[in-house]
Amino acid sequence: MTIKKRPYIIVTSIIIVLFCTSVYAVRLLTKKVALQQMLPEAEQVVEEKILLSPEQKAQIKNRLGGILVYYQADSEAEKIAVYESDEYIFYFGMTGGKKTTVAVIETQPGKWGPVEYIIALDAKTAKVTNLAVMSYMERRGRPIARRNFLKQFINKGNSDRLKVGKDIRGITGATISCDATCFAVKKASTLYEELFLKPKTNEETQNK
Repeated sequence: MTIKKRPYIIVTSIIIVLFCTSVYAVRLLTKKVALQQMLPEAEQVVEEKILLSPEQKAQIKNRLGGILVYYQADSEAEKIAVYESDEYIFYFGMTGGKKTTVAVIETQPGKWGPVEYIIALDAKTAKVTNLAVMSYMERRGRPIARRNFLKQFINKGNSDRLKVGKDIRGITGATISCDATCFAVKKASTLYEELFLKPKTNEETQNK
């Protein structure tokens, strides 16, 4: 009896291992390399950490449809929580003593887990100058890290339409990851515009 059952147990174990390992985490870029790629002409990179006020957070969420984290139907990523944050770090590329570009690291839920992006913006317009996927946890989401997909977002900002299938060419089998990328780009641009380009009120100026 024992000898007859053993092959069945081994086969079952192999199937379980293959299923479990079919979802895997991939690190494509370290923070250091990502910043070098996004801000290649910067003479210096300066970090600026911003803690959102309740008013700023409410305004940003309002512009993004009431959310900061874009969970989608049929996504398994909710099992690995991505939390709303009140704190964001902006990495400014300095050239000739002036801020010329800025990068934001942003995480959004993909189909099977979080996708970490780095998004570079023009410091004057909040338009995308470059972007990359730093890490992801997906089965079929790797194509979103390819240049032929990401380059569609260059020169786009929060005021541009970013609808997969209409404005952005999607990827078969990775629709949720494509939508996550659109939202990450919108959010990065909106955050920067609200926090750095929007004229400050007298009260905000006095509280600084």
